[in-house]
Amino acid sequence: MPRVPGVPTKQAGPLLRVLYRIVTRRFGAVPEPLTVLAHHRKLMMASGRHELAVEKASTVLPANIREIAVYRVAQQIGCSWCVDFGTMLQKHEGLDIERLRQIDDYRDSSAYTHQERLAIAYADAMTANPVGVTDEQVAELRAEFGDRGVLELTYQIGLENMRARSYSALGIRDQGFTSGDACRVPVPADAPVRSPGA
Repeated sequence: MPRVPGVPTKQAGPLLRVLYRIVTRRFGAVPEPLTVLAHHRKLMMASGRHELAVEKASTVLPANIREIAVYRVAQQIGCSWCVDFGTMLQKHEGLDIERLRQIDDYRDSSAYTHQERLAIAYADAMTANPVGVTDEQVAELRAEFGDRGVLELTYQIGLENMRARSYSALGIRDQGFTSGDACRVPVPADAPVRSPGA
């Protein structure tokens, strides 16, 4: 259970109920971060507008590059909700989620392309404390993706750092997007199973 309990549907006002229905249609369930942020309507609305705008604006990079970099940030920070939700998004994009088991060996794994390796390494460097990005790394990314691609990748990685750190701080845990009815993504055999309400 999150450190700030979410607003349940029965306590939601009319606007929030409509919003809960919209996201349930899209994702199969109401994302728990939304229910928590619902306590602060202005921030909830600002966050929703921002997420939709970023989604619409992110058109330069292929989905596999963007999603693997975002997933890596979530995995490195240890945000189980973001890993769960990110796996579902990759599944919905038609990406191979089985290869996520090999992400720690991405440098040597044939499951990842050269571009994906660059994106994962950049996610690692941006997520490190202190930030470990080098001039050479950015130059290589610019040669591969162009300036707009680098800016999009940087923004997506930075945004996921904010999400993953915020959700972890609030105690928001995975809610079964990769194993429940929300999208019926199969859970990897070696993944830890979390009991409901844990």
